[in-house]
Amino acid sequence: SPLYLSFSLSLSLSPGEIYKYHDVTHIGLTDLPSRLPTQSSTLYANNLSKLFLSMGKDNVHQVDLEDEVVRGSIITKEGSLLWPPPPVEPSPVAPKPVTGSAVVKPPEPSPFKDTLVSSLGYTTGLSTLVGLGATAPNPAFTTMCTTFGLAGICGYHTVWGVTPALHSPLMSVTNAISGITAVGGLLVMGGSYFPSNSVEVLAGLAALVSFINVFGGFVITQRMLDMFKRPTDPPEYNLLYGIPALAFLGGYAYAAAHNMADIHQMAYFASSLCCLGALGGLSSQSTARVGNALGMIGVSGGVAATVGLLNPSTEVLTQMGATALIGGGIGATIAKSVEITSLPQLVALFHSFVGVAACLTCIATYMHDFPHLAELSNAAVLKTAIMLGTYIGGVTVTGSLVAYGKLDGKLDSAPLLLPGRHALNLGLLLANMGAMGYFYNAASLGAGVGALSAITLGSGVMGYTLTAAIGGADMPVVITVLNSYSGWALCAEGFMLNNSLMTIVGSLIGSSGAILSYIMCKAMNRSLPNVILGGFGTSSTGGGKPMAIEGTATEIDTDGVASALVNAKNVIVVPGYGLCAARAQYPVAEIAKLLNENGVKMRFGIHPVAGRMPGQLNVLLAEAGVPYDIVQEMDELNDDFPDTDVSLVIGANDTVNSAAEDDPNSIIAGMPVLRVWKSGHTIVMKRSLGVGYAAVDNPVFFKPNTSMYLGDAKKQCDALLEALKRHYNA
Repeated sequence: SPLYLSFSLSLSLSPGEIYKYHDVTHIGLTDLPSRLPTQSSTLYANNLSKLFLSMGKDNVHQVDLEDEVVRGSIITKEGSLLWPPPPVEPSPVAPKPVTGSAVVKPPEPSPFKDTLVSSLGYTTGLSTLVGLGATAPNPAFTTMCTTFGLAGICGYHTVWGVTPALHSPLMSVTNAISGITAVGGLLVMGGSYFPSNSVEVLAGLAALVSFINVFGGFVITQRMLDMFKRPTDPPEYNLLYGIPALAFLGGYAYAAAHNMADIHQMAYFASSLCCLGALGGLSSQSTARVGNALGMIGVSGGVAATVGLLNPSTEVLTQMGATALIGGGIGATIAKSVEITSLPQLVALFHSFVGVAACLTCIATYMHDFPHLAELSNAAVLKTAIMLGTYIGGVTVTGSLVAYGKLDGKLDSAPLLLPGRHALNLGLLLANMGAMGYFYNAASLGAGVGALSAITLGSGVMGYTLTAAIGGADMPVVITVLNSYSGWALCAEGFMLNNSLMTIVGSLIGSSGAILSYIMCKAMNRSLPNVILGGFGTSSTGGGKPMAIEGTATEIDTDGVASALVNAKNVIVVPGYGLCAARAQYPVAEIAKLLNENGVKMRFGIHPVAGRMPGQLNVLLAEAGVPYDIVQEMDELNDDFPDTDVSLVIGANDTVNSAAEDDPNSIIAGMPVLRVWKSGHTIVMKRSLGVGYAAVDNPVFFKPNTSMYLGDAKKQCDALLEALKRHYNA
C-alpha cells in the first residue's frame, strides 16, 4: 500500500503514531530524527570495528600498506605524510573460483524399477501370510494374526491424521495405553493378599510398573492438553464422559455377574476401540480431550474385563487393587510434579517401564506354563512370543534409560562411538539368536529361565550400545523408535497370552511409533538405519568438498532488535532447542502478545525435529500462553518468508541452515529447513557463532541481511521484552 511520511502535524491526523487511513500508511512520528542516531551510530561503530580488526593477523595489530583499504585510510605514518594515496590500478576481474565439487547427477527415475520394487514388496507380504497360514498350529493363531494385521492398518491410518502440534500428547497417551501390559501381569497373578511364589512376584511387579505408565501417561497428557486452551475457547464439560464410562463398566459388571460367557471378549473389543479413539481424537485440538477420555475408558475397561474373566478370590483381588493403587499413585505423582521442559525425559523413562513389564511377564508366563508346555499344540508359537517379548523388552529398557540419561544431562549427550561398534552389535545379535535357539530346545525349567535371562542381558547390552552411539539432537527419532518397540513388545505378549486386547493396543502403539519415526527421519532427509546406527549425513549428500563460507557476521544490540520488530508488519519467530534449554518461552510469549496487540503480525514456525521430542516446542509455547493458532508447521509458512519483514531465530541452527538447499555436498544437503534468510531482515539469537549438532557452519549467519543477537536466550529475551515495553509504554 502507499506509504507517506507526515513531516508536519498538520498533515497527520494522529501525530506521533503510525496508522492506516484509506489504505494509506501514515508515519506521523514527531520524533523521527531522534530515532536515527542510535541506529546510525551502531552501524558506524560496527564498520569501524571491522576496519580496525582487519588491520592485522592473529590478534596482532599491523599496518599493511599493500592493502588498498588500509592504505587509503592512512594520513600519516612515523611522521611522513601519506595522503593522498596513490591511485589504484584497476585489475582484471578474475572468475570466482568454484568451491565444492560437482555432484553426480542423480539417475533418471525408472517407472519399471519402482513398480517392480512395489510388486516384490506385495509378493513378500502375501507370501508371508500364506506361510503363516500353512504353519499355523491352531485357529486361535490365525485369528490373532488377523487381529494384529487389521489393528495395524487402523493404527497406520489413524496416526497419520494426528496434527503435528499434538505429537507430544500422542506420545504420552500411547505411553498411557501401553500400560495394558498390566493385563499380562494380572493374568498370571495369584496367591493370597501377597504373592506366594516367584512367578506371582514377577507378575505383580509387571502389573505395578504398568500402572505407573497408565496413570502417569494420562495425567501428563491432560496437563499438556490444558495448556493448549485459549481464553476464547468455550467451556468444557469433560466430566460428562463419565456417563459412557459408567454405562460400559456397569453393563459389563452386570453381564459378568450373570455368567454371560461372551461378554469378556466383547468388552476387550470395546476397550480396543476406545484406545483407537484415543489416538484418533488427537487429529485436532477440538477433539483431543475426548481422545484422552476415551483412552481412560479403554484401559479401565480392559483391566476390568481381565479381572472379570479371571474372577479372582477376594484376597487376590485385594492384591490386584493394591498393586493398581500403588503404581497409579507413583505415576500420578511423577506426572504432576515434572516440569514440561522435562517431558522428553519422562516419556523415555516411561518407555523403560513397558520394557520391564514385558520382560517380567514373559519370564513369569514361561515359568507358569512350563509344566504343561510340551502338551500344548501351540508351544512353538508360545516360545517364539516369549523370546521376542523378552528380547524387545530388554532393548527397550536399556535404550530408554540411556535416552533418559542423555536428555536429563546425567549422561553425555555426545554419541559414544565405540571402536568396532557395528561388529559389536552384530556379535550381540548373533549371541541373542544363539540364546533363543538354546531356549527353544531347553528341556528343563532352569535351562529355559537361564536362556531367557541371557536374552534379557544380551538385549539390554545391545540397547545400551545402540542408543549410546546416538547424539542428543537425534533423540526425537530415538524416542519414537523406542515407543514403537514398546508396542511390538506388547504385541508379543498378546500372542503369548492369546489376548486380543494386548495385540490390538500393541499394534496401535507400534504403528504410531513407526510413523512418527518416519516423519522425523524425513524431516532430516535421513534414513532410519542412518540414525539408529549413529551415522551422519543425509541421503542427498554428495561426495565433494562442502562450499566455503564467505563474509563476516554483523552483530546487533537489544535496541536494534526492538526497533526492527516495532517497525515490522510481519514477523516469524523460529524457535529451536536453545529456547527449551534456556527456558525462554515465557518472555517470548509476552513479546508475541505485546507486538500482536500493537499491530505487528507475529507467528511461530516449528520444524518437525526442533526440540528433543516430536511436538515439544508446541507444548512449551502453549504452556507459556502462546495461542496455538499462531504456531504453524514448517510446510505451512515456509513460502511466506519472502513477504516477511523480520525473521527472529531463537536457539535454532541446523533447521535454518541454507546449506541444506544451496550446497549439495553439505552433510545436511536435502534436509528440509525453514528459509529464514529469504525474509527482509533475519535476526539470529544464539550464544555464539558455533555450529549446531550436525557440526556444519551456517551461511545464514554471514548473509548481508542477517544480524546476530548473541547471548543467553532467556537473558536476551528478557532484555528485548523490557525494551519493547519502554517503547510502547507498557
